[in-house]
Amino acid sequence: MKILFTTLILITGGYMSAQTGSHGIDAVINPSTVENIEKVLSSDAMRGRGTFTPDIDRAAAFIATQFKEAGLQTWNGSASYLQPFALVQAKVSSASATLDGTVLPASAVAVASSSTHLTVDENSGYEKVFIRAGGNFRDVLKYLSQEKKSYLVLIDTSFSKNFPRLAGFAAQQFKSSRNVVMLLTTIDPSRYSITVEQEVNEKPLANVVGILPGKSKKNEYVIFSGHYDHLGVGQPNEKGDSIFNGANDDASGSTAVMTLAKYFGKVKDNERTLVFVTFTAEEIGGFGSQYFSHQFDPSTVMAMFNIEMIGTESKWGTNSAFITGYEKTDMGKILEKNLSGSKFTFYPDPYPDQQLFYRSDNATLARQGVPAHTISTSKMDSEKFYHTQGDEIGTLDMKNMAEIIKSIALSARSIIAGTDTPSRVDATQLR
Repeated sequence: MKILFTTLILITGGYMSAQTGSHGIDAVINPSTVENIEKVLSSDAMRGRGTFTPDIDRAAAFIATQFKEAGLQTWNGSASYLQPFALVQAKVSSASATLDGTVLPASAVAVASSSTHLTVDENSGYEKVFIRAGGNFRDVLKYLSQEKKSYLVLIDTSFSKNFPRLAGFAAQQFKSSRNVVMLLTTIDPSRYSITVEQEVNEKPLANVVGILPGKSKKNEYVIFSGHYDHLGVGQPNEKGDSIFNGANDDASGSTAVMTLAKYFGKVKDNERTLVFVTFTAEEIGGFGSQYFSHQFDPSTVMAMFNIEMIGTESKWGTNSAFITGYEKTDMGKILEKNLSGSKFTFYPDPYPDQQLFYRSDNATLARQGVPAHTISTSKMDSEKFYHTQGDEIGTLDMKNMAEIIKSIALSARSIIAGTDTPSRVDATQLR
């Protein structure tokens, strides 16, 4: 069933006129202003904004200038719009594990740890958990990224094909005093001894965060987000192009965040505090959004609008987009109520088999119960330039992008005003 959204008609009384003019929405959100931001972020000069490169640092500096121009404040009164954190990259040099007298091969051992030397046994206080045959292998990710305890995760050997990929993912994690040890085994041991030696390097990263404080509900937050990293520079294609510009993925979403910041920075009528954030390290595991999300008490976050790949037409054509996890809260219905009568249409996610609700930067807060959704137009079954060097600004529709950004701005109004609060995600039902 279609869910109709409008982009043109606003009621009076606290709502800003949508008329073109120096204070109208069209003066701030239009194809020209959208293109001016997009062309910088997705330019060859940014060299694909690869994680851990000087290129992503230049992109962050550009976004910070846009937040400053929008009049945003920094997060927690810091001296910069950058929200720094660190990942550790670990390379295992040796690993051994004995379970009830059975010795496992080193290839059956993986760890997520900041320690150079790790020794674990049944007296170490680790909580034991299982990923059993027929279970959901992705469940192990919550122990890697969302919990504060140390775990021994026993993974059934039926997942042996996936285990090496997990080991590679675990080798890059937040700097932390906690540890997660993963073993590929069918044994539920009462006694065990595990020793791991590894080389550890610390790698700095940063999200870019700006704040527009609310008037009467300053401690209630509405988040607008997108990720600004991409794949960087790789092997040249047949045209000799080695730069993965990431114009759609996700310079388009970050452009939307900066444009919305400028719009709401002019309106200044938000009762709730607005948080504008562009995430780093999405392409290597969503680390930017994970770090950011854990800086909040989730009960204070009223809604999250994550914006991912809105530069191309959706499967339904222009003036349309979809919302992931639409059925999990009533946020979409609130947006529908705020908008009526336009040519713009939002649809529920047409790619449920790809589990986009769990894969994008909204996922960490959604797992904590926040009504956090991603808005996108990406044709996930046929997006021609996805993760290729061809994802450049010339493939994007600036007019359609501007209409989508307007739709987000206008449909969010009652949530921003504090008159509507979306229902929470039932986190117990999430995979």
